Amino acid sequence: MSVLDTIVAAHRQAAESDQRDCEELFLVAAGLPAPRPFVAALRKQNNGSPPEPISVIAEIKRRSPSKGDLCPHLDASVVASEYQAGGADALSVLTDAGYFGGSVEDLTRARSGCSLPVLRKDFTVDPRDIADARIMGADAVLLIAAALVDEDLADFADRAAALGMAALVEVHDETELRRVLDLGVTVVGVNQRDLKTFAVDRHRAAKLAERIPADVIRVAESGIGGPEDLVRLADAGYDAVLVGEHLITAADRTIALRQLRAG
Repeated sequence: MSVLDTIVAAHRQAAESDQRDCEELFLVAAGLPAPRPFVAALRKQNNGSPPEPISVIAEIKRRSPSKGDLCPHLDASVVASEYQAGGADALSVLTDAGYFGGSVEDLTRARSGCSLPVLRKDFTVDPRDIADARIMGADAVLLIAAALVDEDLADFADRAAALGMAALVEVHDETELRRVLDLGVTVVGVNQRDLKTFAVDRHRAAKLAERIPADVIRVAESGIGGPEDLVRLADAGYDAVLVGEHLITAADRTIALRQLRAG
């Protein structure tokens, strides 16, 4: 069993033991203030001269299964403020506790520390995960194609949209990309890290870019470590990049983000 399979199985087991009423949760979530505009923060405006630079989603992550501890004692509010000062367009916050050391508190503190839209980065396996994300303050949710059947992908994306949230649908190869495009998703993330082996292919996003329609928001994830990566991915047609380890481990995150965007 791969690491992804193990993590998803743990989340499904937790969901099966969750006795909360799904529709009641959605009523609570629907009554909250409108989310911050995640998609608008990512969309490159190519009607100007010159076009706007590629957007950066800066990630708050305490640890990872492949690298271990990255910044286990971080203050999510402080990191969010540093990222905003460095020019981030949006945040991604890990809330998975068992494998990434994250928490709901990390997301709520991060959102309170900035004015940026926030993606809840977790393993969404149940409709209640969508409602929970909105209740904790998330403006967008992650849906991993490798972990979900088409019916759930479509349902979860629709439920997120009904709450005014965006759904970043993550793929790893051409087969998964065809699946999600057939479902009509509007924001696609190409993860260059294989979640089964954790190997990174820095050319994967560029290879898949031409197969993503122009009206779909394109996000490249993982394996991004310098301005040259942003230039290359912008040239390939990406609207945004999601950057985690390179920024969270930097001695000065604000400067690291400014340097990353220097390209």
